[in-house]
Parts: sequence; C-alpha cells; structure tokens
Amino acid sequence: MTDLVTGDDGFARCSWGASTPEYREYHDAEWGHPVADEARVYEKLCLEGFQAGLSWLTILRKREALRRAFSSFDPAVVSRFGDADVERLVADASIVRHRGKITATVTNARATVALHEVGRSLAGLLWSHEPSRAVAPKHLSDLSSSTSESKALSAELRRHGFVFVGPTTVYATMQALGVVNDHLQGCHWRAVAESERAAFSAPRG
Repeated sequence: MTDLVTGDDGFARCSWGASTPEYREYHDAEWGHPVADEARVYEKLCLEGFQAGLSWLTILRKREALRRAFSSFDPAVVSRFGDADVERLVADASIVRHRGKITATVTNARATVALHEVGRSLAGLLWSHEPSRAVAPKHLSDLSSSTSESKALSAELRRHGFVFVGPTTVYATMQALGVVNDHLQGCHWRAVAESERAAFSAPRG
C-alpha cells in the first residue's frame, strides 16, 4: 500500500485512513481538524491514554461506551468520581478495563478543573504549544512519535497534576486536535484542515 490512497469518492487520503470504515470516518471528519472545545480536548487526551498498548481502532470501536462510562467526558462530572465509580468501571466489559487508565481519567478531570479554578483551560494550555512552523510530511515515515513541543507540553501537563501524558501520547493528542496538521502532502484533508486552521481562533491561557 502506498502512503496515499485514492478512494471511491475520488479523494486522496493518508493510507491509514483508507484501511477500515472506522479509520476513514475518523481521518476525514476529525483527525487534524482544529478543536477548542474543552470537553473534546479532555476526551481526546484521555482516549490517547487509553490507547497506550492497544490499537487506535480498538479505542474507536469502544469510544461510545467510554463516553457513556465517563459522562460524555465532562471533566466537572468525572472529577467527582470516587472509589465506587472506579470499581464499577473496572468491571465494565464494554470499555478498556485498565485500572491505571481509568484512575488517570479521573485524575486528569480533577487537574482540568484545577486549571479552570485559576482561570486557565486545558485547551488553552494545549494550543500554547502549537509549533510556529509546519512542514508537510511527504511520507508516513516522516511522522514523528514526539517533538520538542510535545515534550514541553507533557512536562507542563505533569506540573499541573496530569498523568498518562508522556510526549508520545501528547503528540498524538496534538495531531488529533489539529494543533499540528500531519496529513500528508497530497491528502485532500490536509488542505481542509489548513483552511479550518486559518479561520480558527486558538484558545490561549
């Protein structure tokens, strides 16, 4: 398979985005599109944490169950989860039953709420690490697993009490939320994401 694939709709897309229906929907409609909504930013950070050691396809297929389990990833609600909630979720076969990842989701909700209490936002923190210069990757092999920006963001998140936020997890979050546009040169959705970014006001603070 080449790095770009032209689909039955006539559009070229990154080859991973053509490999399954779930990946195609995610690649076309979500990945790389800029996001400022706080709940969505928190959700994606948590989902990337859940993905560690698993395929992203597994997470996509469990995403609706995870949303139900974590109250649509409303950090204010999840921050109030206690031990009984954790035990309930560990027993929930519809989600990823990893105690460390479940407790990290609660911890990160509390850290997000703590940011709000001092007048900051998770979205603003994330976007403050947007690279100043973007180079369009030509091949999938050009993509990095982490960058200097993701390492700096990872360190800042940890200072604010977030967990399961290593540089690789954080960079995947940045890719997903459009903080970086890693669609390949020639991918139809690279230009779409660039156009959306041009009209987008990045949150700060």
